[in-house]
Amino acid sequence: MNRHDIRVHIDCDSDIVTARQKGRELATRLGFTSTDLTLIATAISELARNIVLYAQKGEILLSISNEGGRSGIAVTARDAGPGIVDVERALQEGFSTSRSFGLGLSGVRRLVDEFKIESQVGSGTTVTVKKWK
Repeated sequence: MNRHDIRVHIDCDSDIVTARQKGRELATRLGFTSTDLTLIATAISELARNIVLYAQKGEILLSISNEGGRSGIAVTARDAGPGIVDVERALQEGFSTSRSFGLGLSGVRRLVDEFKIESQVGSGTTVTVKKWK
């Protein structure tokens, strides 16, 4: 973690709002368009909401990413919850175990440029997404 990274502990709805605001602030500093700011904030909301719904607590880590001459924002959502039994199924369009109308992981994947998920049953889930300028 470098000095520019922002860590937001997630365990209730107000933390979702905080993570969304901090992500939007960082993306604004990086010069993202208003459309991209909305996409980034929405992705952060969905990832943080999943933590509250399924793991009860976790964290969102926001950082600046620089690769191959481009810059962007990286968002990592991490929890030590129950994990995802069937990751492929969880990534299917419209899949939800909470019967919610949220975007789900498939929706988050559509909002960002890079999407990576690691989940182990009984140990938790880590989702890392990147949006490039």
